[in-house]
Amino acid sequence: MFQTYDPPSDRSFASRHLPPLRERLEAQGLDGLVVPHDDEYQNEYLPDSTERLMWVSGFSGSAGAGVVMRDRAAVFTDGRYTIQVREQVDDAFFEYEDYTASAVAEWLEREVPQGAVIGFDPMLHPRQGVKRLERAAARKGFTLKAVETNPIDEAWDDRPPAPCAPVVPHEEALAGESAASKRERIGRSVAEAGADAVLVTAPTSLAWLFNIRGGDVHASPLPLGRAVLRKDGRASLFLAAQKVSDELRTHLGDAVELREESEVEAALAELGGEGIKVLVDPSLAPARYLTVLEEAGATLVEGDDPTALPRAIKTDAELDGSRAAHIRDGVAITRFLHWLAQNAASGKLTEIAAAQQLEAFRRETGELRDVSFDTISASGPHGAMAHYKVSTETDRPIEPGTLYLVDSGGQYRDGTTDITRTIAVGEPSEDMRRHYTLVLKGHIALSTARFPKGTSGHALDAFARRPLWEAGLDYDHGTGHGVGSYLGVHEGPQKISKHPIDQPLMPGMICSNEPGYYRAGEYGIRIENLVIVTPFAPVVGGEREMMGFETVTFAPFERELILKGLLTEDERRWVDEYHAEVAAKLSGRLPEEVEDWLKTRTAPL
Repeated sequence: MFQTYDPPSDRSFASRHLPPLRERLEAQGLDGLVVPHDDEYQNEYLPDSTERLMWVSGFSGSAGAGVVMRDRAAVFTDGRYTIQVREQVDDAFFEYEDYTASAVAEWLEREVPQGAVIGFDPMLHPRQGVKRLERAAARKGFTLKAVETNPIDEAWDDRPPAPCAPVVPHEEALAGESAASKRERIGRSVAEAGADAVLVTAPTSLAWLFNIRGGDVHASPLPLGRAVLRKDGRASLFLAAQKVSDELRTHLGDAVELREESEVEAALAELGGEGIKVLVDPSLAPARYLTVLEEAGATLVEGDDPTALPRAIKTDAELDGSRAAHIRDGVAITRFLHWLAQNAASGKLTEIAAAQQLEAFRRETGELRDVSFDTISASGPHGAMAHYKVSTETDRPIEPGTLYLVDSGGQYRDGTTDITRTIAVGEPSEDMRRHYTLVLKGHIALSTARFPKGTSGHALDAFARRPLWEAGLDYDHGTGHGVGSYLGVHEGPQKISKHPIDQPLMPGMICSNEPGYYRAGEYGIRIENLVIVTPFAPVVGGEREMMGFETVTFAPFERELILKGLLTEDERRWVDEYHAEVAAKLSGRLPEEVEDWLKTRTAPL
């Protein structure tokens, strides 16, 4: 199985790991240390060897931060992890704080005494984040110090080894564009930005730009490495030698120089020695690299990662691949939902057993390369934790009278999937049905939205929330995230969120549509499909061409939770048409008994 269910941490981590860390702080002359969740690559999901925040605090979520002082500590998490952080992090050692982009800097400015020395690892912080810390230090009068060696790394005696998976070519037929063409295209963007070269530090950008994939990061086929791309399309790619094969060398060609990743700083110093202009993304590149470039004589041109937007706008081949992957995945999901319908009412299933069975159905497609994230298999009150991760310690039965929420996805060579369904086990309450239907109404509203050029996901977010808002309800996570093509399941720069977003939605982008509702201590509801932003098209009687969404996820909704009387006629029609498409797409691909069951689940409301 791709997933494990051993607890990643426990509440003893703080008591066991804070003392040796504080010894290292004292040895380095530090009064405190900023501990981001991020690793050296700004990954969302981290290799075990870089889970520094979890090591020191016990918190295993995918977003957060910490500050460790000599006599106190604080952990910062957002609304997705309000319950989880209290279960994992001992409040005898850590204070709980709300996490925003500026939260750590604000806490330091408020809580740190004048004259204190606060350390940070410049490989873990991009310059954009460092500037926030520097402003806080200047206002409060403490010293911010870049450490040469991370004190956590010194104190972490049983630290796992760094990952070193082979890097392999990603077929042009699946990518829809050759790596050489991408390098030339991005090289032109670098020149247009007024630079001579670009520093590429994000693994997703590396994978896309060179048409390569790896296995260094759980649930994402990412190679850890760096690259420098010149404006003429020539590049230096920095990878550990053990990851490189003759096949990879042939794939990359003569225009790509392969070097050891340990040589990155020396190569940046060489660039600086040329006195050239280097494009850097201050929100992604480690602050340490930017310092090396500047000190060596390079001129920095700050701008967005030039691969991000081209990567988000999928080629026709990638869109076709995603559609195929979702039909394949829909077969596995529908088999699982049928299996659940046959077995859940017994009360003998557990969250882990269900997650394992779902992965087994995906494996039986013969195409699964990995899960796209650890399955959220959440029964009853666990469903109220939006990013719950089941372990052998938290595993609970799926019992009659509860809701079961399952959010999962697969990594296939032709696409990345992500789907959430909420299931009634036994007879649901009227509140469960009402809340589910309100979430469904929001899901439909976003699915059917039409919008003009220049519209960002921020403008559309309220479509999904309005039915809940009208009932005095809401949810504390985004409504949609971008999705990669056999890459990360969470991909920018596009998203659908109540928070301001600069990036407009553009044809060919893939997003999730996942409104939800969570009643703490009782249940959670989320309905998620992936959608493709459609090309501009005229509207009858209209004056401007509009974009919309094409739904590519195919699996039935939970009929027992739909209050038909709460749906408008148009909403009922949309559900019926979607279910008819589910039945048509999956027809002939399912075992006979599952196909018969699906016919009943997709019959008109």
